[in-house]
Amino acid sequence: MSESIAVPSASRPRSNLLPMLVVAAAALLLYWPLMLWANVGPAARSLASGADLGCKTPLACAIQLRNPVLPAPGQFLDGLKTLSIPPTAETSAPYNMVVTGGETLLGLALACLVGLGLAVLLVGSRSFERSTLPILVASQTVPIVAIAPMLAVLLGQYGVQGFIPKALIAAFIAFFPIAVGMSRGLRSPDALQLDLMHTYHATPIQVLTRLRFPASLPYLFTALKVAATAALVGSIVAEISTISFSGLGKMLAENSRASDTIALWVIMVYGALLGVLLVGLVGLLERLVTPWRAGR
Repeated sequence: MSESIAVPSASRPRSNLLPMLVVAAAALLLYWPLMLWANVGPAARSLASGADLGCKTPLACAIQLRNPVLPAPGQFLDGLKTLSIPPTAETSAPYNMVVTGGETLLGLALACLVGLGLAVLLVGSRSFERSTLPILVASQTVPIVAIAPMLAVLLGQYGVQGFIPKALIAAFIAFFPIAVGMSRGLRSPDALQLDLMHTYHATPIQVLTRLRFPASLPYLFTALKVAATAALVGSIVAEISTISFSGLGKMLAENSRASDTIALWVIMVYGALLGVLLVGLVGLLERLVTPWRAGR
């Protein structure tokens, strides 16, 4: 008789390492031909116009363009070094990534408070849901590029400047997925569980805190992962659209005006890294709050 061997839950996350390495290796293998394909055309046009690129053929010039469409690995590493050292300088990408990360975390915290409050109201009152939900949906269709300067000007009249307006704009984008996800989670208990609570003469507050809220935690953390990336985008857009003295958005705007494509790629990689760190932070918090789901 065959026996099944249970794999310890602690070893399961390691099984995800191999697919990640395969995807990373495939991306690295594809990067070089894609880089050549993207840069050969601009290099050929530059050579045809008589520009002195220090190379003779478009293929050779594809890895030496001053502002390539896709930087060669050596160019990217040089740009990464230039923008990363020293990391504490106000012009470095690591410093500005920390600034944007702080704005995003504050915005995510505000969005969580607003989203949780709205979710409770949406679940507790059908009339509130019918009257409010269309407005919430409509609020998410307004371009954030248009809202950011208006909100910054409005808050500036009351002396609110700098860090806070970016966090509020990030919260404006991030609260909606939290509200929707949490409202679905609060409705996740089935009728049998609700009837059992009524049998015990539980008050609405007890039903909320002892049944609905614990059952909604998986929905909450799924929504938080989506909201974290949305808040990051909101922070960067707010930094671009308003007067900013630091942040990845400010660096993107400056280097875009300077047409420094290598710097833009480096900053985008730092932005992607920040997004991964934020989602990982939410995942770590999920493991701490819901340890019983760690093996799933």
